[in-house]
Amino acid sequence: MAVGPVEYIVIAFPGNQFKGEVAPALRQLVEEGTIDVIDLAFIHKDVAGDVTIMELEQEDSAIFAAFESLAAKRGGLISDEDMLTIAAALDPNSSAAVIVWEDSWAERFVGAVRRAGGVVVDLQRVPADAVEAAIAFQASATQS
Repeated sequence: MAVGPVEYIVIAFPGNQFKGEVAPALRQLVEEGTIDVIDLAFIHKDVAGDVTIMELEQEDSAIFAAFESLAAKRGGLISDEDMLTIAAALDPNSSAAVIVWEDSWAERFVGAVRRAGGVVVDLQRVPADAVEAAIAFQASATQS
């Protein structure tokens, strides 16, 4: 079975300003077949620095209800150690979402590469600020 690349992201919300826009945007990616969410967890650190960790598997959590349908492949890839490391880096009065997903759009391509005997030699993510700077530079050079 071909598996697309698996990635993760940690998104901090300073001041615990988590608004309801993340779940619908993530749901759209899942419904369009762009990604499959494998694991999802939340960390909340209050003003005093006390930490609460909520994993998607905690069915009684309010967060579970909003994100439940998104995780088709629950996998437990986020460890307790990962969560504690992330929590330690959070400022008081902040929260974070940790999402692990498979780039399901790439499954067919990965399968084709393997069947053709191909081997991935290198794969890097170009930082968004580097891409934006290159586009801005190109735009300014074109206008000159």
